[in-house]
Amino acid sequence: MEPVRTCVGCRGRASRSALIRVVHCDGELVFDERAVLPGRGAWLHPASECLDAAVRRRAFARALRVSPAIGFPEAEDAQTIEKRLSGYGNKVNGSK
Repeated sequence: MEPVRTCVGCRGRASRSALIRVVHCDGELVFDERAVLPGRGAWLHPASECLDAAVRRRAFARALRVSPAIGFPEAEDAQTIEKRLSGYGNKVNGSK
């Protein structure tokens, strides 16, 4: 039985292999492909709708327990993750 995680965007539950882990490292959001980086992680479906919902609700700051008062840069980091998600979709679909 595979572990189940909750997407911070849509709040849907899915297996760990179906979600992508995002961590807060050195003041920015980092896309953790192998899910091995230290610290708290936020799980996200590889879909732009889930990313948009997570940014709109400020879910990354809450899930990663980072204070938004210190200037947590979700909007800029979300663009970086969006670019990675588009590449991730290609990897999942088998194209290069």
